[in-house]
Amino acid sequence: MSMNEGKDAILEIRNLGINFSIREGTIRALDNVDLDFPRGKITAVIGESGCGKSTLANSILGLFAGNSSVDPLSKILFEGKNILGLGREELRKFRWQQASMVFQSAQSSLNPTMNIEDQLVDSILDHEGATDRAEALKRVSNLLKMVNLDAGMIMKSFPHQISGGMKQRVIIALALTLNPQLVVLDEPTTALDVITQNFIFDILSNIHAAQNLTMILITHDIELAGNFADSIVVMYGGEVFEVVSAAQMLKKPGHPYTEGLLHSIPRVSGERVEIKPIPGHPPDLINKPVGCIFRPRCEFAKEICETQKPKLVTIGDGWVAACHFAKERAAS
Repeated sequence: MSMNEGKDAILEIRNLGINFSIREGTIRALDNVDLDFPRGKITAVIGESGCGKSTLANSILGLFAGNSSVDPLSKILFEGKNILGLGREELRKFRWQQASMVFQSAQSSLNPTMNIEDQLVDSILDHEGATDRAEALKRVSNLLKMVNLDAGMIMKSFPHQISGGMKQRVIIALALTLNPQLVVLDEPTTALDVITQNFIFDILSNIHAAQNLTMILITHDIELAGNFADSIVVMYGGEVFEVVSAAQMLKKPGHPYTEGLLHSIPRVSGERVEIKPIPGHPPDLINKPVGCIFRPRCEFAKEICETQKPKLVTIGDGWVAACHFAKERAAS
């Protein structure tokens, strides 16, 4: 169930369950996740560390750790085709040509022994055998200009010769080399200063507007998500807790956890709120609590929360939350 169900979704996730086997037992990283991502929109996925958002991002690109297992009924449908059923070569073509990813660490995504020109051009030639080098060079130059870089200077540079912000913009250009329809941004500016972060998100907004790209932003920064994205997916303990428009989330979310996230950080803009950290710790995903997994940290929990796991319920048009009292809270 999602706020976009029934609308034009480029990506549909159904019953996605992922486990990780570790020495202590089995971690339920994603627990029967159902989500739709609308074409041409920006969706942010937010939550504390360990909530499953990066596992979700990697799953969309078919990137799975060696100690992970996917539930047999899980589906990740891109344009109606289940990528979980793709062979190795089909999956390789899917990545970059149809969907690509901007990782949070640019330093580890670039080859330190190659200059930027060769890395971007080789990516194009490797996936598009019919494209000649001159055409690839022209495309790379245009992409670097699109991310506000001096193509003439950057192309001959090696990664160690440019700043962190420049590297991250090169990674964004790399993600766009094959004109994908979907770009996943996994904490793309984590290691950068606030001014550089804002600059990069302005660039991303311009690219989105110019190309009508579908974007999925993975972030822990709830205010950034509210200002950059069209809709918000809130995750906790491997589950979807709320799907809501960005405007509604900043105004009045439906889930106590989302409200807790909003009150746990200082707000740069909008109405001032008292900073109040969420008490307690994220759940143990090996031994998940019975009932609502947020109950041990929720100041609004009641008896039903101890025994019954809440389902996603519709609060309004395109707005769902997994809370027994979501409708009451929204109406108050």
